Amino acid sequence: MISVRVVDNQEDLKKIFSIREKVFVEEQNVAREEEYDEFEDISTHFIAEDELGNACGTARWRFTDNGMKLERFAVLKSHRGNGVGQALVQAVIDDIRAKPKSEGKKLYMHAQLPAVSLYERFGFKKVGDQFEECNIMHYQMEMMNS
Repeated sequence: MISVRVVDNQEDLKKIFSIREKVFVEEQNVAREEEYDEFEDISTHFIAEDELGNACGTARWRFTDNGMKLERFAVLKSHRGNGVGQALVQAVIDDIRAKPKSEGKKLYMHAQLPAVSLYERFGFKKVGDQFEECNIMHYQMEMMNS
């Protein structure tokens, strides 16, 4: 059973940064300076843990001028295919929908191609053409928060 919760302490923040380091910097060769940005402090971060309490995934979201941006979804290779990504997407959407300021606004993300079908299951739609970000192909995906 995968559990997902909002990160509210430095210890958990270190765990999610470690996951992002492994997935984005080591596996996908994203430059470290591209991975960590000025939005870390204003984003709502999430940690996913397996049934043994091991941190295995992370995501974040933040308010922008365009709506709410979901980003930095990462699952450790050892835990992929076990529902961690689905649990993270659901937890992030649920958290956003609980915020009064989010009603009627757009939820959007830059989705890596292998993850597009996951986000489509939650109602996100591809918008525009494929584009490259950090040497990885993406689609912008959007959905309205109702």
